[in-house]
Amino acid sequence: MKRDPKRILIKFSGEALAGDDGFGINTKILKFLADEIKSVIKEGFEVAIVIGGGNFIRGVSAAKDGIIKRTSGDYMGMLATVINAVAMQEALENDGVGVRVQSAIKMEEIAENFIVRRAIRHLEKGRVVIFAAGTGNPFFTTDTAGVLRASEIGASAIIKATKVDGIYDKDPAKYEDAKLLKEISYEDALKDNIKVMDDTAIALARENKLPIIVCNMFKKGNLLKILKNDPDAKYSIVK
Repeated sequence: MKRDPKRILIKFSGEALAGDDGFGINTKILKFLADEIKSVIKEGFEVAIVIGGGNFIRGVSAAKDGIIKRTSGDYMGMLATVINAVAMQEALENDGVGVRVQSAIKMEEIAENFIVRRAIRHLEKGRVVIFAAGTGNPFFTTDTAGVLRASEIGASAIIKATKVDGIYDKDPAKYEDAKLLKEISYEDALKDNIKVMDDTAIALARENKLPIIVCNMFKKGNLLKILKNDPDAKYSIVK
């Protein structure tokens, strides 16, 4: 599919919504993220979102002692992403932004079924589309779901929102001389085991030539600066 330069997909973790609480949803963070996304929409960008579910449950963790099967744990994690998607929808609508949630698992009372053509139409009308329930399949992370959906809708890039400015040559929390890497190849990200996304997601992005922008979305105005090619914007790009 032809890529739309004004269309992006933002991927952030469920843990990000919990903030310092460590669990659940912090409404102040919801409000901050909604404001940031609204500022991007006002500049004419089309925004899709994928949110993880780790603030409630992670499939791998739930299945670690063998009581819960991995497949069941992953489905539980998918349901957690729906909770986060509905919360994000409420925050955006409270900010006056049109939103639709599309789920990879049918739950018509809560969300639309995922249909790529319908999602693109919503984006073209200026609505944010939140893709919930991952890929709808166990054993795949929401990182992979983000890359998949971004590729399907023809996004120009996937934004991996983190709490750091991008990818560093060493841990910036431990080393004062850590340097921000402006650009890194898919091959190096895979070879060096850079923990930007899981290997499946990075490989899928490489296959579809989808750039991965890693940035601190929790720095006010940073996302818009990146999208407008502001020289002061801080981020790393995997391509």
